[in-house]
Amino acid sequence: MIANIVKPGNRTYGVLAYLFDKGRANEHTDQHIVASWDDFIPDPGPWDSPGHKQRLGQLAQALDLRVKQAGDKAPEGHVWHCSIRAAPEDRILTDAEWATIARRMVHATGIAPDGDPDGCRWVAVRHAEDHIHIVATKVRGDLRPPRNWNDYRRAMNELTAVEEDFGLTRVARGPEAAAGTSAVKRSTRAEEEKAKRLGHDKTARERLRHAVRTALSHAKDLDEFFNLLADAGLQVETRTLPSGDLQGYKVALPDDGTPIWFSGSSLATDLSLPQVRQRLAAAEAQPTAASSARPHRPSPWHVATAAAERIPHHLARADDGAVQAHLTVFGEVLYALPAHAPVRLQAELHRAAAAFEHAAHTRARADHQHARALRGALKAMRYQPADHTGLAILLDAAILVVLAVQRHSALHHHDRQVAAARQALTHLQAAYAQIASTSLAALGRHSPSDNTVHRYARTLHEILPRHAEQILTENAWPALTATLAAAEAAGHNPATVLQQAAQHRPLDDAKSASEVLVWRIQRLGDRRAPGPGARTAQARRLHIQTDSGLPGAYTPPTSRPGQSR
Repeated sequence: MIANIVKPGNRTYGVLAYLFDKGRANEHTDQHIVASWDDFIPDPGPWDSPGHKQRLGQLAQALDLRVKQAGDKAPEGHVWHCSIRAAPEDRILTDAEWATIARRMVHATGIAPDGDPDGCRWVAVRHAEDHIHIVATKVRGDLRPPRNWNDYRRAMNELTAVEEDFGLTRVARGPEAAAGTSAVKRSTRAEEEKAKRLGHDKTARERLRHAVRTALSHAKDLDEFFNLLADAGLQVETRTLPSGDLQGYKVALPDDGTPIWFSGSSLATDLSLPQVRQRLAAAEAQPTAASSARPHRPSPWHVATAAAERIPHHLARADDGAVQAHLTVFGEVLYALPAHAPVRLQAELHRAAAAFEHAAHTRARADHQHARALRGALKAMRYQPADHTGLAILLDAAILVVLAVQRHSALHHHDRQVAAARQALTHLQAAYAQIASTSLAALGRHSPSDNTVHRYARTLHEILPRHAEQILTENAWPALTATLAAAEAAGHNPATVLQQAAQHRPLDDAKSASEVLVWRIQRLGDRRAPGPGARTAQARRLHIQTDSGLPGAYTPPTSRPGQSR
């Protein structure tokens, strides 16, 4: 919930007339009182109801009675006005629930404490499903002003308790507010009405923000960023200082008639020019198209996947600046993926990126130098388009990242970010399901001979006895045998890569253990094969670890006297 306490005014009737009117865009409906200091006061009702103006005048006079009695002692701004709005994802509250919330707010802020017969006169008006307005006159029954100093902080504290008691979305406040507040600037009501009139499902602000984030995910420097914006069809203008240094930029849609300009910071706080510069500067040098052809150069898709797989670790251990840096660049990865994906996946990936934007991009400070590896790999991906397997591997890692973000946000009670991550996860899983089935089927067509398959099955039983039977029955087993054969042909030991893959990621909670192994071994096979000496050392370590039951083979624990499992 969000509360907004406006600057005190002195026109009680004017405030009430606005609240019970139809609104600037007919947005006010079913105007009525849900709570007040007196259950018998007149309710003006909707603006077009019979006797409305008469009842409105009576209500204003009742609220102003003590103000007139106080005379010159009444405060200059005697009208206290507070609006309380539920989060968009919250359920619709009943009038009784809003009445309870209103009474708690006037008590917490000192306007009308519970059990105080001299509390200020107040009324709570509802004219929409998602919010109420509380209007009070700041003169008590003893003709003194209320003790409502620091009312905003007290209101925020009470709203935190209200969210907990009513099971509503918990909005971050205090020191965590920046990390829990989205960097996205919301569209205005006028922008939403215009989009509706023109038949667009997104406002101009939302469409521009999506285009700017997409361009930023591909650009390697500021000049290319502006060129990509122009290539996307946007109108772009820059501002320069007298010294010639760039001061800022703004963008507009090409089909807007008279251009409606938006600066980067008006789209989202992290899209201001200084923020864009910091992000473009924080990238490790990556191979260009010419240099990427050199042998044993790791695929940027595999580098990006490895960097993404470390994000859950960073979420658990890194400071806020590093966490925000990793979430920001991962959001850029999602915005870049549609350009590299088959047409049938692009819609789902666009929706995933747009949803994750509200989970990743917050107003917390980001130290972008912590995410140089992933951003560098992202920039290099444009020079080496991915095949279906590379895309599936990255999407598999992306799902794990979003799950970790969801858990991290839940621990910090950032409910909006939890909801955004959950929505992004749905779209990523849909895209992954499509690309993974295609990639695994293609790999399965290259399954090795029966003798080789039997040999791999024996190796699987030796290395992963707990999971072997399950893996042998899964649909991805043929793809796993083909992947092992390709790794072996490249000089890798199948037993070693199997164990390394299992060590890297637990298989107990995997929906398909064979798929996890396929993607991991694909990346391991991309590395330079070890020489004879290294293979001998690997085989020796493998023999020792397998014999000791760590970590590939499962050895039941031995019972000891006096101990229980």
